[in-house]
Amino acid sequence: MPKVLVVEDDRDIRNLLEVRLCGMGHRVVAAGSTDEALTVLADRGAPDVAVLDVVTPGDSGLELLARLRQNPAYAAMPAVFLSARVQESAIVAGHAWGATYLTKPVVLSALAAAIDRALETSRPAVEGW
Repeated sequence: MPKVLVVEDDRDIRNLLEVRLCGMGHRVVAAGSTDEALTVLADRGAPDVAVLDVVTPGDSGLELLARLRQNPAYAAMPAVFLSARVQESAIVAGHAWGATYLTKPVVLSALAAAIDRALETSRPAVEGW
């Protein structure tokens, strides 16, 4: 069962993503901020893939991934960005980190496909989930 970390500050979207991804057979842990995500990661280790909102309280999802990429435990963790903003600079930054970039409102089949592609190219996460 793939392990997915969802970082989304909008509670309704976060809950929807969690329910839908669990329904697709993923084990999901959701966080409402980058600080909460860091706590989850410290407690549970790296997921198989992270779904990150670009704009979140505190650091952005882009800043969170940049920070995580400096740690060998998360350097190869696949990520999918979600954003209501379509800014060329954010899209370029997301792609520079090797992540898929999707816009909100997200089509769940597109998110599922992006997660599946990320899982195909990654190594399984270790213990903790």
